[in-house]
Amino acid sequence: MMQRLIRWLLPQEQHFYTLVERHAQIVNEAARAMAGYRSGASAKDINAKVRDLEHQGDACVKQMIDALASTFVTPIDREDLQRLSKKLDDICDYINLASRDCVLYGVEKPTEAMLMQIDKLVTAAELVSSAVPWLRRHAYAEITDLSNHIAQHRDDGAQVFTEALTRLFHDPAIDAKTILREKEVLEALDKAINRCEQVGEVLVNIAVKNG
Repeated sequence: MMQRLIRWLLPQEQHFYTLVERHAQIVNEAARAMAGYRSGASAKDINAKVRDLEHQGDACVKQMIDALASTFVTPIDREDLQRLSKKLDDICDYINLASRDCVLYGVEKPTEAMLMQIDKLVTAAELVSSAVPWLRRHAYAEITDLSNHIAQHRDDGAQVFTEALTRLFHDPAIDAKTILREKEVLEALDKAINRCEQVGEVLVNIAVKNG
């Protein structure tokens, strides 16, 4: 209650919203870069784009840390801002890992399961980039609704991941190299989608605390 009173009485630093909104947009761009496989882009080109975006995401994290260290009053709890920044960064990290693994293991043509996961990732990332700006408007009902949609795509992606792994480890015709290659990429994509859901959870927590 005291923190809310202080926020009401004192001017707030609104650039925190700009930082997380920009970070969410970077997440969206990184997921779309992975979708370049659908249009025939090479693994190296995709990795170069994603790696650059991941560096931009790292810069957002540093700006957030510096801003938190130099600001007395934040528009929402500083712990929530830091947690949100970290989860957004995790998504970029795992997208970067997936794109790097494709280069490392020579995955020029992703499997259908990989492409399905990428599709789920793109949709989840779009929802993340749509949900974060609602913080600035205190539109907590909209945040909760979008977070529920993110969770659904996470569930769908998890099912694709589970079915793909089951096929890999139960088909005697698939060799060990193929298992290793596909498993690493699938796991990185699954973790990226999972972190999208975690961003949704952080947003819902903020909504509950401030709504």
